[in-house]
Amino acid sequence: MAQKHGFCDFGFAKIDTDRTRRKGFSEVIYCPGKTKGHLKKICFGLIKHKEDLLLTRLEKENFTYLKKSIPKLQYNSTAKIAYLLQKKKQAKKGLVLILSAGTADIPVAEEAAVTLEVMGNRVERLYDVGVAGVHRLLAHMDSLRKAKVIIIVAGMEAALASLVSGLVSAPVVAVPTSCGYGANFGGLSSLLTMLNSCSPGIGVVNIDNGFGAGFLASLINN
Repeated sequence: MAQKHGFCDFGFAKIDTDRTRRKGFSEVIYCPGKTKGHLKKICFGLIKHKEDLLLTRLEKENFTYLKKSIPKLQYNSTAKIAYLLQKKKQAKKGLVLILSAGTADIPVAEEAAVTLEVMGNRVERLYDVGVAGVHRLLAHMDSLRKAKVIIIVAGMEAALASLVSGLVSAPVVAVPTSCGYGANFGGLSSLLTMLNSCSPGIGVVNIDNGFGAGFLASLINN
């Protein structure tokens, strides 16, 4: 393993050891497409440099394999995220509120929530508050108004982001999900709804990208 210019070169991967300085958090490991051996070597490379570990889309089988060598590694099975914190985080003052339109959207919402918590944010969750029963949302107006950042996770027609953005002053990070029937087109219709919102103050991330939403919300909450 060669260390040069702020990264470690494994050949199959170049670990960015300078990312904490630039972004406030270490390089995050996206697990699909990597072998167990790749994951283990990358993890130990980060651990050696006293960096935190955050692994996204990690299957339980691969977590069990890594846990044997990294006993303190933690896992959230809903979010499919594993993490190990080696650096003390300064708690951020602002509240990040995460809403899911439906129960089926929770895995993506949890990916955002766990990412935020690992990065030192205070998080509250409001799940299954979609527009099909808007009274469920309106019962939580106090929570909506005190949040510094709001993440909306929604599939189907994904109208929740526009609705919430019109009710609050906080920025909204919208996450379209692939939940829905045929004309949802794997989340494309949800994505287009969010992108075409007439309510100002909405930023949209990619389909099912809970991690990206959580990371962005954490930067806003600095």
